[in-house]
Amino acid sequence: MAIVARRHCGHGDKWQMKILSPESAEPPSRGDAAHTNIPFQIEISLSTAPGMPLPLEPLPRVAHAPRFPIGAQTRAFARKYFADATPVEWDDWRWQFRKRIRTMAELERLFVLSDDEREAILRHKGSLPVGITPYYASLMSRHDPDDPLRRTHIPVGTEYLKTPGEADDPLGEDHDAAVPGLVHRYPDRVLFLVTGTCSTYCRYCTRSRMVGNAGGEYTFSKSQWEKALAYIEAHTEIRDVLLSGGDPLTLADEPLEYLLTRLRAIKHVEFLRIGTKVPVVLPMRITKNLTRILKKMHPLWMSIHFTHPTELTKEVTESTARLADAGIPLGSQTVLLKGINDEVETMKSLYHGLLMRRVKPYYLYQCDPITGSSHFRTPVEKGLEIIEGLRGHTTGYAVPHYVIDAPGGGGKIPVVPDYLVGRDGEDVVLRNFEGNTYRYKDPGGTVGADRQPKARKGKATV
Repeated sequence: MAIVARRHCGHGDKWQMKILSPESAEPPSRGDAAHTNIPFQIEISLSTAPGMPLPLEPLPRVAHAPRFPIGAQTRAFARKYFADATPVEWDDWRWQFRKRIRTMAELERLFVLSDDEREAILRHKGSLPVGITPYYASLMSRHDPDDPLRRTHIPVGTEYLKTPGEADDPLGEDHDAAVPGLVHRYPDRVLFLVTGTCSTYCRYCTRSRMVGNAGGEYTFSKSQWEKALAYIEAHTEIRDVLLSGGDPLTLADEPLEYLLTRLRAIKHVEFLRIGTKVPVVLPMRITKNLTRILKKMHPLWMSIHFTHPTELTKEVTESTARLADAGIPLGSQTVLLKGINDEVETMKSLYHGLLMRRVKPYYLYQCDPITGSSHFRTPVEKGLEIIEGLRGHTTGYAVPHYVIDAPGGGGKIPVVPDYLVGRDGEDVVLRNFEGNTYRYKDPGGTVGADRQPKARKGKATV
């Protein structure tokens, strides 16, 4: 902490003390306080008669420095398209949120749109609007509409095509809602939808019916929270609460702390989880004040939505480090997307990068059959191919659970490659990642009895 003394000549002597903090008042609901970007210091101003010595020698002000590292590509983007923004503003999550790219004019300023993209944007109405933070836009190609991240956030015409099996609420969440915004599908845990707002809007969103500008029956308020909290308090079988939305980390610090504190006070709730994409698309939201709040809520876990290795920037390295250093176990959840991340090497690169950032690959989701998502969905075989391409070829920590969230409210069902060849007497016959078969003595067992081992390529080992 530095102490700075300044002289103000005038009548009489007076001391004025002002505390300057590198983090301005939060949340944005209290107004947009200007950020300072200097180390914590106390500035002492005093008025004395001319000629009187100052009690302290002035200390030089420390140069401004961004709180987050900025990658070269992002820095060049910011200088070109947001030249009026100061480094302090660029690093302010609330500035990023206010400056999200949401209109045709803003999109055309940053991207050379294809005819398909332009027509799809003009057709849009209702929920799931276009919304991209300037930071996340900096990671996208200006000219290539097939850029992986660009494809996930800028609409195309097939978004308006409904194919067989698709639905606005394919997982039946509305049906399983115990009270508005609280889904109680599994015996001991609930999904708590706390907001309809995201910092960016993925075009394949499972809750596209309610996020953004939905209106109608999907509303989020403190009174709704209280009804959900009352239900959780009354149901002692609930030990696990997952906060989602929308994105819970778009809430300002005060309401988020209030909600987490209320949940933590419920004795039978053993641990909390937050599902979020904010550390990836708005990494500067992971402020020191936020991590102080989250650290008080342990045991608290976080599932972070990652899509592609392009997202593994210096900024994301910082956001995940802050969360991990706060003692929060981090897991990733990734949606398998056609032409975006449906190659083994792409996934391997993503998962290796996540492990280096202390994030455990947790779920690989088959894309849900949301209305207008056919251009994102792969055959299930593709997911199995990716898991087989990871299992045994890299560390098991880099192999997620591949799951299908069953339409109609069936819940997550794991889908795994079949390594069980069959049974031969007392031997279970197994296949390893190289395609070789091996026997495991299992006297009295029945696993594999319904299968007759067949000759396979590779070495057979007894």
